[in-house]
Amino acid sequence: MTDSLLQHIAEPRLGFRYGQELEHPKDGLFLFGPLDDKTNPAEMRIGVIGTPDGLICFREWVESIRRYIPPKDPNEPHHAGWPGFQAVFGTQWPENPLVELEVSENAVRTSIRIADRHEAIYKTVELFEEPIRRHLRQEEAPPTMWFVVIPEEVYRYGRPKSVVPMGERIKGKQPFAPETGRRILRKGSLFPEDQKAAEIYRYELNFHHQMKARLLDIQAVLQIVRDTTLTPHRFTQNGHLIRKPEDPATVAWNLCTTAFFKASGKPWKLASVRPGVCYVGLVYKMDGTDLAAGNACCGAQMFLDSGDGVVFRGAVGPWYSKDTREFHLSKEKASELMSLVVKSYRDLHGKPPTELFIHGKTRFNDDEWAGFRNVVPKETNLVGVRIRSTSEMKLYRSGKMPVLRGTAYLSTKWRGYLWTKGFIPRLDTYPGWEVPNPLLIEIHRGDAELLRVMTDVMGLTKINFNTCQFADGQPVTLKFADAVGEILTAAPVPDLPPLPFRHYI
Repeated sequence: MTDSLLQHIAEPRLGFRYGQELEHPKDGLFLFGPLDDKTNPAEMRIGVIGTPDGLICFREWVESIRRYIPPKDPNEPHHAGWPGFQAVFGTQWPENPLVELEVSENAVRTSIRIADRHEAIYKTVELFEEPIRRHLRQEEAPPTMWFVVIPEEVYRYGRPKSVVPMGERIKGKQPFAPETGRRILRKGSLFPEDQKAAEIYRYELNFHHQMKARLLDIQAVLQIVRDTTLTPHRFTQNGHLIRKPEDPATVAWNLCTTAFFKASGKPWKLASVRPGVCYVGLVYKMDGTDLAAGNACCGAQMFLDSGDGVVFRGAVGPWYSKDTREFHLSKEKASELMSLVVKSYRDLHGKPPTELFIHGKTRFNDDEWAGFRNVVPKETNLVGVRIRSTSEMKLYRSGKMPVLRGTAYLSTKWRGYLWTKGFIPRLDTYPGWEVPNPLLIEIHRGDAELLRVMTDVMGLTKINFNTCQFADGQPVTLKFADAVGEILTAAPVPDLPPLPFRHYI
């Protein structure tokens, strides 16, 4: 290893109000506020749905975030006090939500314990889904976003591997076992009522993903949160908290940032991005809702310098190969998906992108690349980049702290390693426990400068609006790939138009 191959990429800066630039989103929001953008809400139009106790927790939390919350440890640079919602975003958060919908606590407790897990989660989602649908049908001025406050038991039993204790299980109304239901879906039935009853087995066993997927058709923006996250002090057992979420100030920073973003606000953007650049991350997920076994869903996430993103649902088909253990689109479907991306960018900017980077976890094959290339204008520089975490290389430095975040090792002109995790001078710490692993970054299609691509990846680790942390380990193009794929395949939703990223996170 020579010094010329080892580089350090400076920490990307973020843009805030008044054209100010800083490294840390909390610094920028506290000192200057979010971007001055016409889409920023003047007032948070919030709907909330939950059990009676969940609604009380939400009201108490809203009262707390309207004022100052001290940091967990004022002597630690990575802990920051919460100044209050209006002080941070310049937007009012009313004391009372625009809409408040109540769900029966007894109904939730009963439904989530049904022995058939598909029936249990489907019916529990329905308890929250139907009131939102009913309200949106009846009202002309709906909330911009909804908080769905769930009891801890929904989180505990509403996931794929959750097990309800034998003594708590409740007999449901399904006329047959899950195995019979799945067989009916594959082969059909002479009885329409059986066919209808079997439909619940096309839904994923995950309350969070299924709830979001089932409301995509009406474009409801949701923030699903546990009541124990909002007010942990209300939930104790033998004098101890039943769970310890992050400290109240950190919870406020994270939940309020994502709420502001989901209400169409622009918290921050990358300060130095070349004009006309566009980033796309490909999403693949085996699709259990599709009746043809072995099919996968493909989608694309397009991100701009503002961090705003759009998700495109692609075709479902036999994209997964058991031999290579990789997903690949056909030439035709690759063209269809990328044409949606280019059209969306052109609709937003009036012209095609100057540079278009496609990020994936595997290399693109010849058919895929030809499909992409066929629909991307000739004046657009199209580049395929493979990004994956790896432990095949470690770097160490003397002392207690690991390598600096932003350290890069360029092994060839097209291939190198980038440490997006490591010691952060602004925080005076490394927010991790183990020696950090790098990302392996490889330019395998098109032409671009590797160091430029790595710099872009560093920037894309800083526009995750689902939290308000300094940076992620992965670029946003891949950070939420699995989560978006889970929601795209969590329910048999109809064909969707391209939707903003806030519907999925």
